[in-house]
Amino acid sequence: MRSACALLCAVPDGSAQFAQSVPPVAMVSGDTFTNPLLQNGPDPWVIWWKGFYYYSDSSSKNLDLRKTADITDLRNAEKKEVWVPVPGHPWSNDLWAPELHRWGDKWYIYFAADAGDNASHRIYVVENDNDDPIEGTWTFKGKISDSTDKWAIDPTTFELNEEHYLLWSGWKGNNDGEQDLYIAHLSNPWTIDSPRTLISKPTYPWEEHGDLPGRHVNVNEGPEFISHGNKLFIVFSASGCWTDFYTLGVLQANIDANPLDAKSWTKINHPFLSTDPSSEAFGPGHNGFFKSPNGQEDWIIYHANPEPGDGCNNFRSPRIQRFTWNSDGTPNFGRPVPLGQPLEKPAR
Repeated sequence: MRSACALLCAVPDGSAQFAQSVPPVAMVSGDTFTNPLLQNGPDPWVIWWKGFYYYSDSSSKNLDLRKTADITDLRNAEKKEVWVPVPGHPWSNDLWAPELHRWGDKWYIYFAADAGDNASHRIYVVENDNDDPIEGTWTFKGKISDSTDKWAIDPTTFELNEEHYLLWSGWKGNNDGEQDLYIAHLSNPWTIDSPRTLISKPTYPWEEHGDLPGRHVNVNEGPEFISHGNKLFIVFSASGCWTDFYTLGVLQANIDANPLDAKSWTKINHPFLSTDPSSEAFGPGHNGFFKSPNGQEDWIIYHANPEPGDGCNNFRSPRIQRFTWNSDGTPNFGRPVPLGQPLEKPAR
């Protein structure tokens, strides 16, 4: 769900067109499974807690969570609508890319929402003090913004050396035309206490596919943090989700670097996961990371379309695959695994 969605995004309702465009969901048999995990699920997110995976994606109208001990059997997971915005507020419409995070002894869901027009998109957070985030009561904590209060989507947060940071995609000014990546420091789960720092803007050709009727938008969005060895990484989505060129890029920094210093981050000059027609994976992006239940395997979750030209619609389905690390310490996601190809489940 992106800035161009007001023009190009529709939410299918189970029509014949939707059924034809989207393949069957995952087949789970013994120790194997196949992608996709669900028929649709844009902007997927997964987190592990006390023996269960919790999953969320963009439903636009509310915040939903799924709970399962087996991420490959997501279609049979317990599902619950955990928060619905009251109409008529700046945060009542177009809820995008919700992410569940643990901070101290409470849960927080970060998401973007607007007042009914895309230009008003900002970041918001809700809180739950129940140990199981699918239970208890979610309380609205408010908007999260730096002093500029510009358009912002795709929030994620991470902890490094006992300090907390927020990453997001935003506009430099008040007008659409380019989405950049920003970082700021958090003093608590709903308060930014530093200036925002620009850490990435589209500069390579593979980041600059974004033609729309009468205009062009360059995109960096969906930032996600991961560390490995002596490196920090931010994996992000580049080019417009309305194109088949949507892809994953990577920023890297040394583990002892200041994440709020733009000079700490270097963009690697090539994409890391791209469209593969042979795998029925068009526009793969907006990823997340999780570990296998035994904590030994690294897995990536992302969405992709099964056919070309499906754009930012709900044809995007969540897929997972194991990934490894290159000799230089960077992640190796490989190619999108073909739909229907049996994969070994995450190790227990």
